Amino acid sequence: MSGHSKWANIKHRKSAQDAKKGKVFTRIAKEITIAAKQGGGEIDSNFKLRTLVDKARAVNMPADNIQRSIKRGTGELPGVNYEEQVYEGYGPEGVAVLIACLTDNKNRTVSEVRRVFTANGCNMAEAGSVSWMFETKGVIRITTDGLSEDDLIEQLIDFNIDDVEVDGKEAIITVSPKQLEQVKKVLENTGHKVESSEVEPMAKTLIDLPENKQQKVIDFLEKIEELDDVQNVYTNLK
Repeated sequence: MSGHSKWANIKHRKSAQDAKKGKVFTRIAKEITIAAKQGGGEIDSNFKLRTLVDKARAVNMPADNIQRSIKRGTGELPGVNYEEQVYEGYGPEGVAVLIACLTDNKNRTVSEVRRVFTANGCNMAEAGSVSWMFETKGVIRITTDGLSEDDLIEQLIDFNIDDVEVDGKEAIITVSPKQLEQVKKVLENTGHKVESSEVEPMAKTLIDLPENKQQKVIDFLEKIEELDDVQNVYTNLK
């Protein structure tokens, strides 16, 4: 199996800390509002919304916050009009970076993103310059209870699983976006605790760097992710 990005693992481990600061609530609330605006407020018929509500519950986001975010999206409550923006560029050591934002002011957002790139000697790129290096996948994280990669592959033999990686007590399972919900249900029905399930861009090929150079890249990615309008940062760093 190919393995998952080190940055993706760091982001996931940081989510509990972010939840304490309330930042993750703000980000998920924006995503829920957009999903409800695009696909309606019924989680049974809006797969993206259902996935985000599950994500919100996983970080203990209050139910009232979730409902308000949905109602802002459906127009039942007033709210800010967010737009989705994706920026591309090359970070330290030439790593490819995709930055997903939700913003009510595109000029402000691109200016803030560009400032971090410039301050770190890096360059933003034209649309399509980096995105072709990524493909959209469904990513499920579970607690393993001591199971190996082979155990999980056997449990999911009926699905076309792209990747399974066990890292300590956690497993990361990569599937096609169309199979995400089905695989998640199978895992839940067989007693696994699903920590998260999301559709996200994944690099087709990962770049491996020495430890000292990896840290330089990670420091840069963290600065990007700290920006208020940034929802997610994706890279091809191994």
